Amino acid sequence: MTLRKLFALGAMALAAAAAQPAFAQAQDYPKGPVKMIVPFPPGSATDLAARVIGQQLQNALGKPFVVENKPGAQGTIAGNEVVRAAPDGQTLLFTSNTAIASNVPLMKKMPYDPTKDFAPVAGVGTTALVLMVKPDFPAKNLNEFITYAKQRPGKLAAGYGSTSSQISISRLAKMSGLDVLSVPYKGIPLAVNDVLSGQVHFTFVDLGNAMAQAKGGTLRPIAITAPQRNPLAADWPTLAEVLPGYDITAWFAIAAPAGTPKAIVDKLHAATANALAQAEVKDRLATIGLAPMPMTPDELSKFIASEVGKWTRLTKEAGIEPE
Repeated sequence: MTLRKLFALGAMALAAAAAQPAFAQAQDYPKGPVKMIVPFPPGSATDLAARVIGQQLQNALGKPFVVENKPGAQGTIAGNEVVRAAPDGQTLLFTSNTAIASNVPLMKKMPYDPTKDFAPVAGVGTTALVLMVKPDFPAKNLNEFITYAKQRPGKLAAGYGSTSSQISISRLAKMSGLDVLSVPYKGIPLAVNDVLSGQVHFTFVDLGNAMAQAKGGTLRPIAITAPQRNPLAADWPTLAEVLPGYDITAWFAIAAPAGTPKAIVDKLHAATANALAQAEVKDRLATIGLAPMPMTPDELSKFIASEVGKWTRLTKEAGIEPE
């Protein structure tokens, strides 16, 4: 046997030995219940999506996937808990863009780096938001809403429960010349409650909750933030029809702590991708206003980086100062 062949065989043996621990990690994962940390309260779109996907991961991987709601601080309470967790795949972040992209330009000091401190696992879905008011609100469409608000500068209050809804309010005000008061909440459902009680006048609600509120007759839609009308609510106009260029789209994804073994990330991604490909799961996500957004870990990593830039631009255009 030549020296070259000996070297080749040795290299193959080393590669096989190195692959064994990774294979074993994937085979043994998960070792017990997996925590899925959600940065919003129960009933939010993120929470509902996490429960749909968590059940599918539980079915596929044979261990409980338990949703834990950790709202507050623009998603960084939840994000920070995951960043500090052991990188073993037993603690995951199920998030909207709030905790790992759109909060970056809104905070003077982030407790973590969204592009370095997480191991992206999988894209899940996208959704739009809807400008919602009580059924007896005087304005019936966006033009009437803008006119009504302009006649009452500083008198209308808007509740927001995510960075997407915060930027939606500020962008509406900036593009239409409105003076409104923005009131923060730990989640959109809490803002909705105060619209219902009359504490604030309007809010931006994720599409799934908006459809439920409209169906129940508790809130009335004015316009949707996506650039095109949504087939789930095709008769709801877009803000862009009155304010060209208006476009706010939220998204959902799964991430693990940085340093999580690739074999575990790949196993989680495969199970998530398989779930998103199932017609039943697509239908369940559609009922909460989500369209599937399948992405590999590498695609999601690049997407997050690009989204930080996009939300930074939107924040500046909306005139929001970081806090």
